[in-house]
Amino acid sequence: MKKTFTLISLALAAIATGCVNNNANDAGKVACQGCDSTKSAVAYINTDTFLLNYKYAQKLSDELMSQSESSRSDFNQKYRVFQQDAMEFQRKVQNNGFLSMERAQKEQSRLQKAEQDLQELNERLTNDLMQKQAKVNAELRDTLVNFLNEYAANRYSLILSNNMGDNVLYSAPGVNITNEVVDALNARYKE
Repeated sequence: MKKTFTLISLALAAIATGCVNNNANDAGKVACQGCDSTKSAVAYINTDTFLLNYKYAQKLSDELMSQSESSRSDFNQKYRVFQQDAMEFQRKVQNNGFLSMERAQKEQSRLQKAEQDLQELNERLTNDLMQKQAKVNAELRDTLVNFLNEYAANRYSLILSNNMGDNVLYSAPGVNITNEVVDALNARYKE
């Protein structure tokens, strides 16, 4: 299905740009009607490689990971306290350590509330991290798309995304522009 969609996208892009693939040369360049003859019709970026090598993406990933570890550490500490309280409650029940049944029920209710609070905290932390991850993903996508709008304007008619070898089964030399884009964005990030 993905292959079919990619082939259809490529065909539509070629039709939309008026490119004719009659004069393709070995470097992946395509002669186009109404296009710069040095403009490659199609290129792709390996997004996995991009995310691994783009310094800003690494920084955002490290920050997110640090925040995740901090949240998990705080949660785990609270969970350990809850477990200790629950074990103490269990010990008191077994040893008839409560002065009254009412006192035991109050303690049980408190522990149930604490457990519910922990579940809510876990859900909130998970949702917060998911929202931050989505925000980071959107920011990185915007950065890449905005950069490509400038970078590709006079070079490419279509730039595809490729993850872990999906969709691109063969490409001519020069069609994978991942390293060029990463180098250019890393240079901008240093500035």
